[in-house]
Amino acid sequence: MTVTFLRMLGYQALFGWLHLVLALPSIYLLLGLPLVMREQGWSGTDIGLFQLAGLPAVLKFLLAAPVERWRFGSGHYRGWAMLLSLLLAVTLAVIGWMEGPGSRGGLFALAFLAGLLATWADIPANALAIKLLPESERLRAGAIRSAALFLAAILGGGVMLVVHGRWGWSAPFLLMAAALVVGAVLLAVPGEAPETGRKSAAASMEEGGWRGYFAQPGAKRWTCLLLTAFPFIGAAWLYLKPLMLDLGMPAEQVAWLVGVGGGTLGALASVMGGRMARYLGPGRAMPLFTGFCLCALAVLTTMVWRGAGTIGLLLGTALVAVAMGAISSLLFGLMMYFTRPRRRAVDYGLQASLFVMTRLSVPVAAGVLLDRLGHDGMLLGLTLAALGVWGLAVSSRRILARVAKPVGRGDATQGSDVGAVSRQVMAPGVASISGERGYQAK
Repeated sequence: MTVTFLRMLGYQALFGWLHLVLALPSIYLLLGLPLVMREQGWSGTDIGLFQLAGLPAVLKFLLAAPVERWRFGSGHYRGWAMLLSLLLAVTLAVIGWMEGPGSRGGLFALAFLAGLLATWADIPANALAIKLLPESERLRAGAIRSAALFLAAILGGGVMLVVHGRWGWSAPFLLMAAALVVGAVLLAVPGEAPETGRKSAAASMEEGGWRGYFAQPGAKRWTCLLLTAFPFIGAAWLYLKPLMLDLGMPAEQVAWLVGVGGGTLGALASVMGGRMARYLGPGRAMPLFTGFCLCALAVLTTMVWRGAGTIGLLLGTALVAVAMGAISSLLFGLMMYFTRPRRRAVDYGLQASLFVMTRLSVPVAAGVLLDRLGHDGMLLGLTLAALGVWGLAVSSRRILARVAKPVGRGDATQGSDVGAVSRQVMAPGVASISGERGYQAK
């Protein structure tokens, strides 16, 4: 094993840990803690309003601006990630010192602050990953991030509730705070070189703010896929638990099958999807993965429509979990390619905000369909929407093929912000400058 391989392995482990510990608090507060709240006498309205503590996730495009503007010397993104992670750890410790969920206003304020800090810390953490990882590692990084989020869902929605039940209110929050401190300490290990070299081969893109992001080759088509590739399969996953409960399955069985079993399948599919995407390349992987999402939704819709029973529901659940893991790993990986060298935080924040907006809005529309047309009508609507996404992916395959070549195919030089400055022609008028995906030459 070479030194470079070990360094990349360490980077991937570090960023996987950061994704896990930054996502875990919000998942526990918004998805796990409501069970405790209900036991403490919170009404359904109170619990629903508490979900507003997750609103900062939509504001990443605004939170990214100060990260890009104010720099911590040579440790720019690293310094931001360490500072915000430690502040989040302190906030969680303060929540842990409270006497349970009795003070509703105080708990909401601290949960909102925790959501804000977790969202904010995610920006420099991902910007640092984009800066340190070579292009050949970015799809793998997306797979690890997706798997970490599935694992966070299992821990936050289940394991932390067990910890709370055995060791009390403070235990989950102190554990999560300790995990964040570990992540902040580990961030001190990798070096972060300052920005060097000429300003840019396309200065107008560098200085154009969000317009510069959309001026990147293929960015408009990619943004359409970013907005649509996940939310329909994600909405089906969201309504799987209510669907199974409505069909008479016991709540505990639903929690184990969907929460733990489905989450585990999603994590495994994220890892395998990342490997397939690296081998096939984005141009082939995107139509394949969106097509699998379409098939998973079609199977689930058919099983519900025909009343296929428990076995049919389990098959549909497994397919949806695998499809969701595969497509999320591909999307998270491709987000890293559509960032500019001096706008990594801003470009990532914009993409993350767009992703969250549709991820939150599509389930609302799906809920309306559920109330008016039932489970069959909702799933049919999601399936038809997925069909349109698959068509978009097929028509975009040539554009995505220029983003990254399959690993082991061709003789393209894989670049990175770390190491020698490389220049590689990727398509007419598209070049790789200082290791980043190229810009359109004037």
